[in-house]
Amino acid sequence: MLSPKDLEKIKKITKEFFEKTTFNIEIEVLPERDQTIPINLKTEEPQILIGEGGQTLVEIQHLLKAILKRQIIESFYIDLDINDYKKKKNEYLKEMARDAADEVALTKKEKILAPMPAYERRIIHLELVGRSDVVSESIGEEPERRVVIKPSA
Repeated sequence: MLSPKDLEKIKKITKEFFEKTTFNIEIEVLPERDQTIPINLKTEEPQILIGEGGQTLVEIQHLLKAILKRQIIESFYIDLDINDYKKKKNEYLKEMARDAADEVALTKKEKILAPMPAYERRIIHLELVGRSDVVSESIGEEPERRVVIKPSA
């Protein structure tokens, strides 16, 4: 658990980091959840910071975490989101997982999803873990790794 002093340091460093980008950004650092500090950004130019498929957002988060790690001793993670992009993407992935699983359960034919990064595949697997009619697994090699949804045996 991070101290209030560490949380303030995270807010300050994050604010300074984004001030240097010259983007007009509103920053909200939320309370820690399971060693993760959610950081929400609001901006009028989100597409530049999010990038194609969220890749720029992932890279910014990695860079910011590296900067913060040099200042804070405690172990922690950050979850950087811009204009609720990740939140909306997570909801979309969960819905896609449910729809694909329903299709597999109905047709009894496996469905192979498009290649996606590990954190997106994890969302799919977690969404389907409670279902008894289908199973999911990841196949292939990065960057072409994908989820396969199959009917339960």
